[in-house]
Amino acid sequence: MLYLQLKLDIMKTIAATVNEYIKTKPYLSYALSDKIINLTSLARKIHPDIELLMRKPVNQGAIIMSLKRVSDETDFVATKKIIRILQNLGDITVRSSLVDYRFLLSDTLLLTQANLLKKIEHQKDVFYTSSRGVAESNIVVSQNIVDLVDELFKNEVCQSKVENLSSITIKLPIENVKIPGIYYFIFQRLSWEGVNITEVISTSNEFTILMNEDQVDIAFKVIKNLKLL
Repeated sequence: MLYLQLKLDIMKTIAATVNEYIKTKPYLSYALSDKIINLTSLARKIHPDIELLMRKPVNQGAIIMSLKRVSDETDFVATKKIIRILQNLGDITVRSSLVDYRFLLSDTLLLTQANLLKKIEHQKDVFYTSSRGVAESNIVVSQNIVDLVDELFKNEVCQSKVENLSSITIKLPIENVKIPGIYYFIFQRLSWEGVNITEVISTSNEFTILMNEDQVDIAFKVIKNLKLL
């Protein structure tokens, strides 16, 4: 009886460790709850991590049993939170005929951008957004001001210019910043459908993805269907 109780305690410890580990991996949580992952292969993959967390050797079979228990609990807190966020997505805005410029950072780039903004500040039919990295900056504009951009930025180093793009802008609920895994969930679904994202621009509660115009219908359908989960 004592041996049996001791064995059960060990199993509970392994189960608790596996459960906590999975909770830190929202993508695994979803895959398990949706029954789309092989438990034996996953157990083999996470075996070293579980042993590291428990600081002792762990039988792989015990990990499989723990994963089975976890996969049967479809009401994962993390997964439920992600789905609730996705079900409450805000407006989805689609734009077409966009051009994505990638410029090398320079001492004059910000001033050039300011000049562009001054030129287009009263034009309501113009789209403009930008993002700045460590060594480069991207500027996305509507096709109707390409000639203006080319002229104003002629002294900047343009590393690439991609035309015939469309964008989808998605508004997220405010609490999205506290829930891990939301962006992974969205991009995973887009990847499954073969959508190639050329650019991502985001703020705290809104993000925009750019893709080739021939893929925007697929991407829009994927994102819209997320609200039906």
